[in-house]
Amino acid sequence: MWRKPETRRNVGFSFFAVMGLGMGVAFGSWTRACAGTSCPSISYLETWQPEQSAKFYAADGRLIRDFGETRTIVALEAMSPAIPAAFLAAEDRRFFQHSGVDYRGFIRQFRNLMLGRRLAGGSTITMQLARNVFRTKLPWERSIQRKVREIQVALELERTYPKERILELYLNQIFLGGRINGVEEAARRYFGKSSSQVNVAEAALLAALAPRPNSYQPRGNPESALLHRNIVLNSMRDEGYLTPEEAEQWKAHPIEVSSREDFLGVGEYFVEWVRKQLYARFGDALFDKGFRVYTTLDLSMQLSAERALEKRLREIEAGNLRPQDSTYGLREFPHPSYKQIHDSLGGVLSESSEMPYLQGALITMEAENGYVRAMVGGRNYDESKFNRATQALRQPGSTFKPFVYSAAIRANRPASHIIVDSAISIFQPTTGQPWEPRNFEGDYRGPMTLRQGLRTSRNLIAIQLGREIGVNTFVGEALRYKLSTRIPTVPSTAIGGGEVYPIEMVSAYTGFATLGVHAAPLGILRVEDAEGNIVWQPQVRTERIMDREHAWIMNSMLQEVVNVPTGTAWGAIRSRGRFPRSILAGGKTGTTNDGTDVWFMGFTPELVTGIWMGFDRPQRIMDAATGGGLAAPAWAEYMNEVYARRAAPDSAPWRRPASLITRQVDKFTGFLATRFCPIHERYQEWYIPGTEPTEYCPYHPDPFRFGISSSAGGPPGGWNAQIHRSTVGR
Repeated sequence: MWRKPETRRNVGFSFFAVMGLGMGVAFGSWTRACAGTSCPSISYLETWQPEQSAKFYAADGRLIRDFGETRTIVALEAMSPAIPAAFLAAEDRRFFQHSGVDYRGFIRQFRNLMLGRRLAGGSTITMQLARNVFRTKLPWERSIQRKVREIQVALELERTYPKERILELYLNQIFLGGRINGVEEAARRYFGKSSSQVNVAEAALLAALAPRPNSYQPRGNPESALLHRNIVLNSMRDEGYLTPEEAEQWKAHPIEVSSREDFLGVGEYFVEWVRKQLYARFGDALFDKGFRVYTTLDLSMQLSAERALEKRLREIEAGNLRPQDSTYGLREFPHPSYKQIHDSLGGVLSESSEMPYLQGALITMEAENGYVRAMVGGRNYDESKFNRATQALRQPGSTFKPFVYSAAIRANRPASHIIVDSAISIFQPTTGQPWEPRNFEGDYRGPMTLRQGLRTSRNLIAIQLGREIGVNTFVGEALRYKLSTRIPTVPSTAIGGGEVYPIEMVSAYTGFATLGVHAAPLGILRVEDAEGNIVWQPQVRTERIMDREHAWIMNSMLQEVVNVPTGTAWGAIRSRGRFPRSILAGGKTGTTNDGTDVWFMGFTPELVTGIWMGFDRPQRIMDAATGGGLAAPAWAEYMNEVYARRAAPDSAPWRRPASLITRQVDKFTGFLATRFCPIHERYQEWYIPGTEPTEYCPYHPDPFRFGISSSAGGPPGGWNAQIHRSTVGR
């Protein structure tokens, strides 16, 4: 039958008719595939700037986290040569021979499609680039139409750009797992190094991720990652990139990934604080221009801060307080704990700015430049983005008292100046009622020096000193220390009756730590664009707010809060070796009315750290809660960790100015001591020339110096003598 001419003619006609129809359909599909705007113009690549995430780095260069699409662009020549070799061997062996489409692979893919088999291995690097760069125009779908469009764009790319440029674009945009795009970002996330530093085994692992990046993860699925890495090494051997011996050596190389891809979850309140500053300056460009933000954060200090603060809060909730914390009879914690609240709700609380459990905040700054080295703004960032370190307005309690004393020292009141600790009643015009403040202990101790009053944090000493120098005077002093909140001009402000931001309090205390130089808080060292150009470099802002002589006297008084057994922070900081005496330190405890807020502001010559504890909705923490009993122990534990990793600070910043003079005085009268004053009542005080006492103690006069006989009947009259008499036998 086949031999009949008409049969052959009919079959031939049918064959060519089908072929013609198929070619017509194919041609129509080809020409219509990119009709109108169905396919993008590759001229887009001339100005193509792929979205790059803003990366936040700690002070030592380690990545904290990023915002936006994670990608870092690098030139092909800046990559390790092993990277393009591995990807070419694994993804497109004939890359330099084809013109954008590998027809052998395409025929194989077409056959698989017709047979209903899984599609794999048909797209060239150029086609993958077309699909990924233009994914908004060429959305992912398994269809012939999409493949035709992909081929057309790939062919145009090949006609327009050299192979090296196409390969560079591909390696910078390929998806490699999680939110990682491009080989540079992948090298940093998986191996903790630049793409220029990866070895052959690491390059092969990156190439192995390309087909199924989330399935071959070296952290989540190391066995699968190892298997497919070795397949790529075999391909590199087959293509001549490696000798058989080299391939076997690299296959024996273990998979070594960095311990963590970033420090996500560490310093979240700090990162958000910095992000807000950057967004105010750069807007939405922050998230897609590849900015590199180098911050002041010290990761080791941050981790120690988070650990120490949370540990102390849990100890308080559990009632696990050591004897030296219970000086004033600390009792059981009367509120549900953080854990109890979460357990009762079956997990994490919904996000809110006000949490029902005990909260805390901590800020550490470099004293000389204001660099913020650690910041904790709360116990759980996922539950509450509200940053208690920078946004909370809280009463400072006794941590405000140093500003009152500083105003007095500035006004040339010496540290030996006497104030009487006694009951007072102040009429309040606004209420028509008297205000009768008390000391925390509820007693009165008679005359004492400013030095002793600050060391023991006596409320009535601070209030009466404030009245003596004038409320406006000490409020103005607080403004000198850069507190920006409204400070009420009323007597109660002397003991912390206003409200402050914790970060501003820490910044204010840099003036005490540096002998008079205030440093504004700074969290950003510099911001670079994707090419490494500096686009913003905030400047350190410091200002001398007090001369060294006056500031040294204040510094020495605040050191006694920590270093003298009667100081309110002695038990938490120095007793029983809780913080080494070899490290110079000063500070001030703070407790507000009814124990709703507790503070400790501590400093060394180089670091200032403030800790606050309380509830978001103010309420008594516990009976007899104090800053010395609750907050100061967290400071001691935290700073112990910090100084276990760094040398003790130099004492030079606190060197006494040579212009100061010393005198031995009687601590109950403030006058020059005589040899008849009891030894335990004498002490050495330092003075700015012209402020030192010139009269001798009238209660213990030297009979030989003054010619007073034993029958003279006691000291000369006067208020100082009467004051001293009232305290005999204390």
